[in-house]
Amino acid sequence: MPRLAYLGPEGTFTEEALRLLDPTAERLPCATVSAALNAARSGDADGAVVPLENSIEGAITTTLDEFAWGEPLLINAELLLPVQFSLLARPGTEIPHIKRVYTHPAAITQCRAYISRELPDAVVVAAPSTAAAAQEVSLPGSPYDAAIAARIAGEHYGLVELAGDIGDRSDTVTRFVKVSRPGPLPEATGSDRTTLVVFLADDHPGALLEMLTEFSVRGVNLTRIESRPTGDGIGRYFFHFDFEGHVADARVGEAIAGLHRICGEVRFLGSYPRADGVAPQIKRGTSDPEFAEAGEWLAKVRAGQV
Repeated sequence: MPRLAYLGPEGTFTEEALRLLDPTAERLPCATVSAALNAARSGDADGAVVPLENSIEGAITTTLDEFAWGEPLLINAELLLPVQFSLLARPGTEIPHIKRVYTHPAAITQCRAYISRELPDAVVVAAPSTAAAAQEVSLPGSPYDAAIAARIAGEHYGLVELAGDIGDRSDTVTRFVKVSRPGPLPEATGSDRTTLVVFLADDHPGALLEMLTEFSVRGVNLTRIESRPTGDGIGRYFFHFDFEGHVADARVGEAIAGLHRICGEVRFLGSYPRADGVAPQIKRGTSDPEFAEAGEWLAKVRAGQV
């Protein structure tokens, strides 16, 4: 039975994602995303499940930076989890009596309209996670009257749901990934995603365009691009890329090799099945057979046979 670390404590959306990705896994709750990933790196866990991006908030920057700077890990699966927030409190609490609310900053942002409308006089305090907020509210003598968290957190910590689905958007989704130490990759399925971190060799006009061209000329479709500061001064960035296809695909492999030639560093974070099952549209001239035929033609040219 694999042991998977995750952003805890019990009752987080990450735990829910882990249960869906691997229902049989032993679960190891960790205080932070960094701690969960480090548990996978050290061998305390066989892997980890962490949030990568949200359809409202965008990228989870802690996860991006861990993938860029920490010891290498490989993504081997992803999950798109609908996110619904609940207002949770100790039994007997009524909404008009709520003066202090505890929750994660992402929940504050995503429930802003509800908080403004229904809890206009409440002080909202940031917590390490939504589940940690629910856990704190459940304690006798807690300074907080309510938590905003997943319904599952209320079940874990004996809280009652005063209001459900309080997010500003009912279609909010968070993308979670399961990672492990480097090893064999998942087989190509025809509906895959590949993730990279890329560092520029030097900052010069057209540097980003040069990277994007490596994808464009091979018909590789980007699904996400994020820039993050390197810490070496204002204006210095590295890039996260998600794109359609598997490293075993000729067009993807050549694009990655092209980036390796022109960039300072390319960190490969994995090729894995897409959670949404969407298959890429292959442009004329970029299928594996067409790459193979072109290679055979070039070999004949070099041999003087054409």
